[in-house]
Amino acid sequence: MTLLVLQLLLAHFIGDFILQPAKWVVHKKAYKLKSKYLYYHITVHFLLLLLCTVFNYFGAIALIVISHLIIDGAKLVFTTPKNERLLFILDQLLHLAFIAIAVHLYYPFNIPLHELISPKLLLLLLFLILVSFVSAILIKILLAPYIQILFTEEDKTATADEGASLPNAGKYIGILERLFVFGFILANQWAAIGLLIAAKSVFRFGDLNKGNNRKLTEYVLIGTLLSFGLAILSGLGYKAILSFIP
Repeated sequence: MTLLVLQLLLAHFIGDFILQPAKWVVHKKAYKLKSKYLYYHITVHFLLLLLCTVFNYFGAIALIVISHLIIDGAKLVFTTPKNERLLFILDQLLHLAFIAIAVHLYYPFNIPLHELISPKLLLLLLFLILVSFVSAILIKILLAPYIQILFTEEDKTATADEGASLPNAGKYIGILERLFVFGFILANQWAAIGLLIAAKSVFRFGDLNKGNNRKLTEYVLIGTLLSFGLAILSGLGYKAILSFIP
């Protein structure tokens, strides 16, 4: 079963992400079901499936190819600029689901849901939420008193030349850095946390110092230390609680 899973996944990722030129994607978005590249794309998947499975598992290949055509066609029809990212994720999840169904046809398997929903898994999900979104809100609340001090008219003028920030960039940078720190702690890679701090210091604080905005630099420094501190506490707390779960 493992071999078949790897064969089907290899064919899928090569077909969807390597052997699909950008001009195919643009043409498909413009002409949707009338685009010839939609059918070229499906043909590439069919050939890849044949090669990766060494011309075996024809039932699985047929199911995956037909479902791929239906899923990709539906995505092209219903995609708009607002839902494009959501439909891309849904598209990939559906492809993976049909790969699982195709494998099940040859190697029936059962997913023990009662074992998946275990205290250890729930604890991990809880701490992932805490270290990402809950910590982001907590940091925002703790830094709120400095907002009025920081963004005076004088500061806005002084920082205008630094360029506008991407929407929500700071929020997502913080979430990602805390998830990295949390993962490093679980893997006992404390040195990697130091490397992450050094990398952020090089890119972030170098730009701030050039602007000679001391208050903004201090604000970012406080936010960074809070972010790393909460991530470290979350990682240590998770490991401590996990030791009590049988």
